[in-house]
Amino acid sequence: MSGHTTELVVFIVLFLIVSGMGFVASRWRRPTDLASLNEWGLGGRSFGSWITWFLIGGDLYTAYTFVAVPALVFSSGALGFYALPYTVVVYPLVFLVLARMWSVSHVHGFVTPADFVRARFGSPTLALVIAITGLVATMPYIALQLVGIEAVLKAMGITGHLPIIIAFAILAAYTYQSGLRAPALIAFVKDALIYIVILAAVIYIPSRLGGWDSIFDAAKAKFDASPAQNDGYILNANNQLQYITLAFGSALALFLYPHSLTGVLASKNRNVIKRNMSALPAYSLVLGLIALLGFMAIAAGTKPVTANGKADTNTIVPVLFDQMFPDWFTGVAYAAVGIGALVPAAIMSIAAANLFTRNIYREYLNKNATDAQEANVSKLVSLVVKVGAVLCILLLDPQFSIDLQLIGGVIILQTLPSVALGLYTRWFHKGGLIAGWAAGLGAGMWMLYLIPNPANGKAHFGGSAFPLANLGFDTKMTVYAGFLALAVNLVVAVLGTVIFKAVKVADGEDATARDDYFVDEGDPKVKDLDLTGSH
Repeated sequence: MSGHTTELVVFIVLFLIVSGMGFVASRWRRPTDLASLNEWGLGGRSFGSWITWFLIGGDLYTAYTFVAVPALVFSSGALGFYALPYTVVVYPLVFLVLARMWSVSHVHGFVTPADFVRARFGSPTLALVIAITGLVATMPYIALQLVGIEAVLKAMGITGHLPIIIAFAILAAYTYQSGLRAPALIAFVKDALIYIVILAAVIYIPSRLGGWDSIFDAAKAKFDASPAQNDGYILNANNQLQYITLAFGSALALFLYPHSLTGVLASKNRNVIKRNMSALPAYSLVLGLIALLGFMAIAAGTKPVTANGKADTNTIVPVLFDQMFPDWFTGVAYAAVGIGALVPAAIMSIAAANLFTRNIYREYLNKNATDAQEANVSKLVSLVVKVGAVLCILLLDPQFSIDLQLIGGVIILQTLPSVALGLYTRWFHKGGLIAGWAAGLGAGMWMLYLIPNPANGKAHFGGSAFPLANLGFDTKMTVYAGFLALAVNLVVAVLGTVIFKAVKVADGEDATARDDYFVDEGDPKVKDLDLTGSH
């Protein structure tokens, strides 16, 4: 920690200010009663355009994004920029889904995607499958926020797990007390810090390194000398298909995560969703600048922190900041990353808790649960989820947590037919959807198992780039495993639906078959709608 005192003091002060805001949030836009999922878990469904913009942005652009995207650019080059087209195409895609999902959920009182599936397909089993899928995919995502904080602490020379345990204990306390209002309020500070740090970095650091020409020349020289086939200063024939399918598959997966939907359902009307889908691409500009930090680190000769003989590439950005910025501003930058972990971790834990409460506790354990009982169960489960995330870091190799999140993306994609396509068509049979989900999940796990990573000596689960040679093609090209798994899912779901309908297997009853999906707050039709949440 020697030599990092100023950075540590600035980091701690900003962290404590934000934590204080988390506790104060319970009095912000104060409801008459927090004892319901609508209030605790969705902020009263009352957030306007500005709050929603910061909340969803804070939810999707996480601490892990801040450290992992530049680290991928640092080690793999152009492939790491897949995050740019992915965040550009995602908003038009999800505009089609989320505005409609908001309206259906507003009318019927849904809190989770599994609530919608339960009502749409009349199948508790399918809803349970979707809920468990969301929980499994979200847990490692929360753990990865800790990886972001760990990277900052390592750069300051702090080892051991106690600081992370303390940070998450504070996070758990104010999330328990304030619910979704806490990350909504903190998101303002988090985003402001990130914008300040990134804008300073892309102006100041290149001036220290001889300009952008020098930075790009250094990156080109590194990758020209690399023997690896799938890295490079620009994309090559081996990784172009992987780049395209990874960007598109990630875009499809992003808003299937339960925490993404939580931020959207907290919006007060459809116009808020529309405005945000048009304004959120502003974050993509910042993401592009964040990615360029990887090339800056190459030009600066930055070396990742090494522990037990293993280099942690996630520390590339924190170490670069330490090299380039004065100590006080490095502390601000570290706080931006650390606080960047708190907002998404809080929203993710709330979303996971809501899934358990609505689709497991209420469905199978207490069908007559009151609003207050639901809120209390969600609060407790949100604590359990955070403890689970901390245990992932304490007990598992952090690299394994990263692999888990990679698997999480493949897993959550398998909910697309039920959740996204289910919004537009009731053609699928519930049995076909369950069969497709199982087939897609099995295919995805099989493909991920076959992918090695020679760089760290892993024979299995070493990445998401599935070699087409494994399917008998004479090529070195790779494709995103989640994309192929989703294709398997859709084919099986279609065939299963045709077969189940042909043999006249009974299907569930659709409880959402109404023509009022596109109503807005203030529309006269809203006054006559049932918003109680009963199915």
